[in-house]
Formats: sequence, structure tokens, C-alpha cells
Amino acid sequence: MKRTVITIGLGLACGVAALSRATGRIENEQEKQTHIDTARTFNRSSALLALSVLADSAMEHYRGSFDNPAMYTPLVVSTLSLFAGLHGGRDSHPRRHAVRDSVFIAAALAGVVGTGFHLYNITKRPGRLSWHNLFYAAPIGAPMALLLSGALGAVAERLRDEPAHEPELLGMPAGQALALLVSAGLAGTLGEVGLLHFRGAFQNPAMYAPIVVAPVASLLLANTAICAPRERWFTRLWLRVTTALGFIGVGFHARGIARNRGGWRNWSQNLFNGPPLPAPPSFSALAIAGLAAQRLRETER
Repeated sequence: MKRTVITIGLGLACGVAALSRATGRIENEQEKQTHIDTARTFNRSSALLALSVLADSAMEHYRGSFDNPAMYTPLVVSTLSLFAGLHGGRDSHPRRHAVRDSVFIAAALAGVVGTGFHLYNITKRPGRLSWHNLFYAAPIGAPMALLLSGALGAVAERLRDEPAHEPELLGMPAGQALALLVSAGLAGTLGEVGLLHFRGAFQNPAMYAPIVVAPVASLLLANTAICAPRERWFTRLWLRVTTALGFIGVGFHARGIARNRGGWRNWSQNLFNGPPLPAPPSFSALAIAGLAAQRLRETER
């Protein structure tokens, strides 16, 4: 009888240990899948930003007659970043892709250099950093979208290299670092939008929407990063609103183009004179990345 009891006890102990190991493996796989899904979402966000940059720079640099050969650079780099982001969005492997990573780093560097070129374009004009030059010279904030596209893609590749258990970026928990990155990106994008909508004198009350929605999204993500990890339903809701705002903004910009003389029948002129059609999706891209960072942050301890 005593031997039977001991045998049963040992069997139960072995069963509990096996169950514990199986549970640990399942949890590890779930954590691994969460941070790979986050990396893929950041790749898709990078691709959407690259598409916005490609369309916008193609139009604006065509209007500038590609006066400087360097004006072809953002078209080439954003195209490569677009394809790299789309490829990464489909890739579920937990390893950094060397080619994609190189493309994203090149895009970020091109964004920095482009910002320098645009700043030079502004300051060489009479009046230098005047309101007129900020409104009508090379848009100083435009290359920053390419920088963000490269940055989002590059951090996605580094996230893939992290172990499944509590991945880190820049010495911080990955969710925290990504939330801070997206928060800064939203704040930076807001500056360009505010400048252009101010130039448009806020003729339509809807032009205030990104000025109100984006700063709140940025602050909520900063709060997510700074405070202890927990579920934040309001942050997720606000980021979804920000995502929708970007796509709705395309409709408002299309309406602004249609209101010019000749409307869409005169598209070859009105696309350049109306509000920039490719610009609003940048908010959607960053909000999508913010949602992914929020999900990852909620799993951190």
C-alpha cells in the first residue's frame, strides 16, 4: 500500500512537471508570436509611409522639374522601402533580413539628408526662415516621413532578432521603446500638418481635426511608454480614430482638389494646386504602428 502511494505521488509529480513545461513552452511561443506580429505590423506601417513619400515626392519633384539630380533619390529609396516593408509584412521568420535592414537604414539616412537639402532651399531664399518661405519653399517636414519609414522598418528588423521572452530595444522593453518612437513620430508629423493647414487658413473646420487628434494620440502613447504596463482601452480607441482620420483625410483632400477650377477633369493642374493627396495616410501608418506597440507593451512585466 505504501509503495502504491509513493508510485502515485511520483506519477503526479512527473505529470505536474510535464504540464508546467508544456505551459511554459506555450507561453513562450505566444510571446514569440506577439513580438513577431508586432514586427510585421511595423513593416506594413513603414510600407504605407513609404508609399505616401513616393507619391508626394514624385509630384513635388516633378513640379520642380527635377532641377537637382538628387531629387530622384527619394523616389528610388521610397520605392525600395515600400517593397521591403511589404515583404517584411508577410515574413514571419524570427530573424533580421539583411537586405530589408539595409534598405530601411538607407531610407532613414536619405530622410536626414533630404531634410538638410530642404532646409538649405529655405534658407538660401530672401527672408530665410520667414513664413513665406516655410509655406512655399521645399517642405521642411516632408523628408522626415522617409526618415520615419526607415526607422519603423529598421526597429522591426531588430525586434525580430530579440528573444521571445521580454524583447528589448535600446536598453528598454521593446513595447516601451516602440511606443516612444511612434509618439515622437506623431508629434513630428503634426508640425508639418499644422503649418500647411495654417497656410490654408483653416477654411474648413475639419482642418482642425489632425491638430486635435494627433497630439492626444502622441501623449497617450507617451503615457503608455512611461507608466506601468496594463490594458489601455481608451488609447487603443484613440489610435483607431487616428488611423481612420488619415484615410478620411484623403477624401477631404480629394474634395479640395475637386473644388478647384476644372475639378478632376483638370487633374494634371489641380493635383499640384490642391491639398496634397498622399499626405494624410502618414497619420494612419503611425497610428497602426502605435496599436502594435500598445499590444506589445501590455504583455510586458
